[in-house]
Amino acid sequence: MSEEYPDRVFFFGPDLGKQSDIFFKEQKNLFAPWRKQIAKEGLAVRIGKWQIPGKPTAVLVDFSSLWHMKNEIYAHVWDKFGVQSHAAYGDYDESSLFGYAVGQAMDSLYEWILHNTPEGQQNNSLICHFNEWQTAFGLFYIREHCPQAGTVFTTHATGIGRSIAGNGKPLYDCFQGFHGDQMAQELNMVSKHSAEKQAAHFAHCFTTVSDITARECEQLLERKPDIVTENGFEPDFVPADKMFAKKRSEARQALLRVARQAGADVPDDALLCCISGRQEWKNKGIDVFLEAMERLGGSTSEAIAERKVVAFVMIPYLTQPVRHHDNVTVVFCPFYLNGNDPLFGRIYYDLLIGMDITVFPSYYEPWGYTPLESVAFRIPTVTTDLSGFGIWAAGRRENKPFKHDTLCPVTIIHRTDSNSSGVVDSIVTTVQKFAALNVFETEQLREQTALLASQATWRHFFNKYRQAYTLALKSSTLV
Repeated sequence: MSEEYPDRVFFFGPDLGKQSDIFFKEQKNLFAPWRKQIAKEGLAVRIGKWQIPGKPTAVLVDFSSLWHMKNEIYAHVWDKFGVQSHAAYGDYDESSLFGYAVGQAMDSLYEWILHNTPEGQQNNSLICHFNEWQTAFGLFYIREHCPQAGTVFTTHATGIGRSIAGNGKPLYDCFQGFHGDQMAQELNMVSKHSAEKQAAHFAHCFTTVSDITARECEQLLERKPDIVTENGFEPDFVPADKMFAKKRSEARQALLRVARQAGADVPDDALLCCISGRQEWKNKGIDVFLEAMERLGGSTSEAIAERKVVAFVMIPYLTQPVRHHDNVTVVFCPFYLNGNDPLFGRIYYDLLIGMDITVFPSYYEPWGYTPLESVAFRIPTVTTDLSGFGIWAAGRRENKPFKHDTLCPVTIIHRTDSNSSGVVDSIVTTVQKFAALNVFETEQLREQTALLASQATWRHFFNKYRQAYTLALKSSTLV
């Protein structure tokens, strides 16, 4: 985006003080006159550069000045857009006021740029892109106060779909029977669902991140997404070849050290695997992963007996007990791996690179960054056909079976509401097959995995955003 629209891309986020400064570098001279102007309008902002590839301009908005107007804002958005904020609780207030403040800041900055651009050089085109229900109130503000703008709303999951799945209801077996508004009442999700649904309907272009979530949006939000905008990654966070080997060796040594400190008798060539993510026991497939490790430890597989397996469960705050076997050791890492944990003192990526295989048997996974990150580090992974990334990988020729077997860079397991035991069996079989590969075969599969990863960078996916922005601008001129 920064390459295609130099000096014309602005990202907006909440000003959380020092917490925001980890990836933000303020530049006080940047748009200083506008910053003074919007301060007079009642909003405090900081402007600088987001410290990511492209270094785009970032505007951090302090929305605390809107708290005293909360009820008036909610009443107005109800009247204008039909959003049911009366049932709000938890983080709804903070998110909504943040979104509303961002809408104000976007509108103000746009007007300032137009008025301060020489005649003949002005570009009236404006696209405002909002991600997730937390930004919905910004979209409502722009639709009302800046009607010439093309608006895009992207949901990375539906709030009500995640809630249905998280509450143990059969989301897929009974999919056609679920009604979003009705389930929002039942699961106390009225306000969040209402904001998300109305944002989807009022956006000029509505997108989501995968085909499986597009189907969910059509059923639960009652609008079919216009375009699927898949999630990519920037390859710069993966070390180059020489550094890659060094980092991988260091990671393996750190992982083996912790396993041995836990009392396990682990050989140097042990098969290292992991699961990671949020503590969503069923949605993330933690339940079937641990059962699979239990069965794997009790199996009679020669490959596992000879090599042994160490399974790392990198789930913050997870404290579920698990039985240890001679052939399989399970190590729990109940910390955020940000470099400050007491076990490793390393960030997640500096440990992920040392794994041999990862397993993410998700039940609810609109996209799935964890398996994507694995293949980025040349690590074969296991996921399911209920994950957006799994569905995407299944359609790629680079994900062809390895040799004459069923192993692929991304092994995709069929999952439903009622086949958990079969999922466990598939995980066990896949890990056993991987453990039986020799060094040459393993390296071949890792090279094939790197090839698949090269197709999932943002450069390959950005064209979908071009399409979304074109559609949003075209639709805004028709309204």
